[in-house]
Amino acid sequence: MRRPTFRSTMCVLTALGLVTSVGLATASSASADPVARPDRDPQPTVVLVHGAFADSSSWNPVVAKLQRLGYPVLAAANPLRGLTTDSQYLASVMATVDGPVVLVGHSYGGAVITNAATGNANVKALVYIAAFALDQGESLASISAQFPDSDLGASILPRPYPGGTDLYIRPDLFRSAFAADLPRATTDVMAATQPAPSHIHAHPP
Repeated sequence: MRRPTFRSTMCVLTALGLVTSVGLATASSASADPVARPDRDPQPTVVLVHGAFADSSSWNPVVAKLQRLGYPVLAAANPLRGLTTDSQYLASVMATVDGPVVLVGHSYGGAVITNAATGNANVKALVYIAAFALDQGESLASISAQFPDSDLGASILPRPYPGGTDLYIRPDLFRSAFAADLPRATTDVMAATQPAPSHIHAHPP
């Protein structure tokens, strides 16, 4: 998938502006109360979650912009081992973060942040950047089935190994459908190293 762009960054910053403005409004109204706590609420930690066929370094430009604005940032390494496993992993990462959290998901990462945020009171906002935003009862499969002409399925190449199967990208179709603007050497590396998330992953116990 393409790296998050300037527009993606602006989506994140807009969401953060809303979260921050709510905090400032609360602090402003509280300041009129002489017994109110004088210190401001802490800046939320922005947790960035990449999609399939990518890694956490795809967020590097966004991380730099947010850090310059003073936000704590964490680009989580989405394992891409299936939605349940990935969501549990992200939830465990968030458990190490003190204070409010803004979760940002790109592509498949949108489904991951939706699940991982469940029951976590520290999550103050979810930001979806060209991402799956699943409603209750929906799945990645049911959403993908609504678009039978998508090239995504044709781009997947199964790679069996003892005890299971991983899914990778067919370099030719992936390049033409999703990453024609990237150098061929880059897309070949992505195809060779980035497994796609799938519920059919099977691993030895």
